[in-house]
Amino acid sequence: MGLADLLGPLQQPFVTLLDTPVSWTEVLGFGTGALCVWLVARQHIANWPIGIANNVFFILLFVQAGLYADAGLQVVFISLAVYGWWTWARGGAPGSRLPVRRTSRREWLWLTAAGAAGTAALALLLDRATDSTVPFWDALTTALSLTATYGQCRKRLESWWLWIAADVIYIPLYAHKELYLTSLLYLGFMTLCVFGLRDWRRDIAPLPSGSATVGAAA
Repeated sequence: MGLADLLGPLQQPFVTLLDTPVSWTEVLGFGTGALCVWLVARQHIANWPIGIANNVFFILLFVQAGLYADAGLQVVFISLAVYGWWTWARGGAPGSRLPVRRTSRREWLWLTAAGAAGTAALALLLDRATDSTVPFWDALTTALSLTATYGQCRKRLESWWLWIAADVIYIPLYAHKELYLTSLLYLGFMTLCVFGLRDWRRDIAPLPSGSATVGAAA
């Protein structure tokens, strides 16, 4: 039995939404994604293994939809999830969890530079090397998601704002690709991000002395 035979059932329609079949892959991506974001907001370390499962489902889904940057992004997410899992487990003081902190000015500078360069390079690659119909938006959401995931791994408060910015683009992008359930999922993600931002603000710890911050959090 080949890989296609194993994955075939996941690609079968589960339900029809707005006259468009919704596959088991999209349904399972919906469920694991919603659970993962809820666990992140609760600062529960189980978000990382659940998130890895979500990434696997989305790899299958996005390849089928021609969202190649988003599919490749999931592979990077899996690597970052392993790092985040380790950081949350080991990054705090003995007997305590990793504290929530604000993003320092130095972190903002290199994240902004890396995000801008990554967006430009990836958009050019997608435009010239793939049949993507949305190269810029695919690239931009990829860059935003990666910077947000870094912040999540380090428990930086402003990572929620980066996720919200990405979700604002993801919602119409997935609807454009007729991934309606996934678009709805990202609307839910954005709502959960607002609650996550609120909850993390309550637990925020001060930066070490000498680290400047940018007043980006509301």
